[in-house]
Amino acid sequence: MHYNCFMDKRITTSRISTILNAFGIHEEPIYITELTNGNINGTFRIEMPTGHGYILQSVNTGIFKDPYSMMRNIDLVTNHIRKTIIAEGKDPSRTTLNFHRTTEGSLLLSCEDGLYRLADYIHDSMAFNGKADASVLSKAGEGFGQFAARLSDFDASLLSETIPNFHNTKLRIESFERTVEENPCGRLSDCEKETSHLLEKKEESSVLCNMLEHGEVPLRATHNDTKTNNILFDKNTHEFLAVIDLDTVMPGLLAYDAADTIRFSANTAEEDEKDISKVSLDLSLYEAFLSGFLGKTARFMTKLEKETLVIGIQTIVYEQALRFLDDYIAGDKYYKTSRPGQNLDRARCQLALYDDMKRKELQMHSIARGILRANLGC
Repeated sequence: MHYNCFMDKRITTSRISTILNAFGIHEEPIYITELTNGNINGTFRIEMPTGHGYILQSVNTGIFKDPYSMMRNIDLVTNHIRKTIIAEGKDPSRTTLNFHRTTEGSLLLSCEDGLYRLADYIHDSMAFNGKADASVLSKAGEGFGQFAARLSDFDASLLSETIPNFHNTKLRIESFERTVEENPCGRLSDCEKETSHLLEKKEESSVLCNMLEHGEVPLRATHNDTKTNNILFDKNTHEFLAVIDLDTVMPGLLAYDAADTIRFSANTAEEDEKDISKVSLDLSLYEAFLSGFLGKTARFMTKLEKETLVIGIQTIVYEQALRFLDDYIAGDKYYKTSRPGQNLDRARCQLALYDDMKRKELQMHSIARGILRANLGC
């Protein structure tokens, strides 16, 4: 069934009420505000007279081609986490996301202008936006580590790939090579040095893909967008509450979830910094995040997962450099840009970060091993 419930910046209380009614909620909201932190889905916070709150989101079907599989993934993962939290003797209402079903039993409401979903709002919570310090990164590491730990006994094969081959580095390399060969916008001359450097590193950056293909490292239920603003903390105690933005939950490698936070938060420069001399890996921030993350994951990680953790972190940085440069050469078709050459600057930053990680590889391994020893008592 399709509902006439158009959503835009002129959204009215009556339109919200129409949507809420479809989810079996018949109170009139007393407060509605648009949340603008997200880049993909339109998001509204709704407060009811009872004090209950909701998050209403439109689903971007341009990015997520199979939104029903995406919501099935989220449902499977949140139900598993909820059962684990209850077994721990804790309250799941504040420590995992809870999505509502429509009166027809669907997690998505189909309207004339798209698909919508409804979740409970977690009151007295906060997210950290922007660059995080060591204290925040340690707590973020604990949060994402706890998320992984609660899913450590979950069968990842039950999940669909919401974005197929998202972290298939070998296919990303093949795509990059095709774009370089075609050079559709004549931009290759701007970045021949960076292109050669990336292609020189393609074999060592395919190691984890090869290991996965041979079943040497396990597929796990992973988040795949582990930025610090995708964690909710208690507003008063600053303790970890829940991991949010679960749209990219799918089968993946544990190291990649560690990598994305480190890539974004332990870089000493902004992601599009023009002066790459400012780019480096901050080892203190790297250690802060890993201390929290491995504190929750060390006991269930396999031997090879521990040994390839640093390789996994480096691989994601390499892959992101590849993706930015691929998009630049192709004509800036995927990533939003606010100025000419921004994707080229982004690629150069990631490549500089990758190079710095290679220079600091022994230190990265040493820090990771020290944290693992501290948590495993050996």
